[in-house]
Amino acid sequence: MHGINQANGVELSFQSVEEFSALVGKATYKVCVDPQAAFLLAFDQDAGIEGPNYNWFRQRYTSFLYIDRIAVSAESRRQGLGELLYRTLIAEASERGYQRLACEVNSDPPNPVSDAFHAGFGFAEIGMAELTDRDKTVRYFVRDLIL
Repeated sequence: MHGINQANGVELSFQSVEEFSALVGKATYKVCVDPQAAFLLAFDQDAGIEGPNYNWFRQRYTSFLYIDRIAVSAESRRQGLGELLYRTLIAEASERGYQRLACEVNSDPPNPVSDAFHAGFGFAEIGMAELTDRDKTVRYFVRDLIL
């Protein structure tokens, strides 16, 4: 999984093996289709992790599941693995009673594949932030689960 993360480091953020292992250990929800193919990590409002994007949602919502990262290896793309991970997450989050899914997508550098993917799952943009320490601008998205 660390290798897939690093291959997508511009979009996800590069991490050492130790940092990535710690993140996986703290995840509220983690699913890996195959360590060489695809994974997803998500944290709920009580996970206690730090980071500007997670904290942005924490300041605004009492119940959410924050998708920190989803990655599919180059060799496994266009096989529906990302969709499988999201459908599984949506079902699990709904069953556990979370009110919404939350995530951010880079707008600078742009990530049009992620934009289209999230639009297809009904995510709506609700804010943005400039992360000058990371040379990124992100847009924040949510998808309500409980109406």
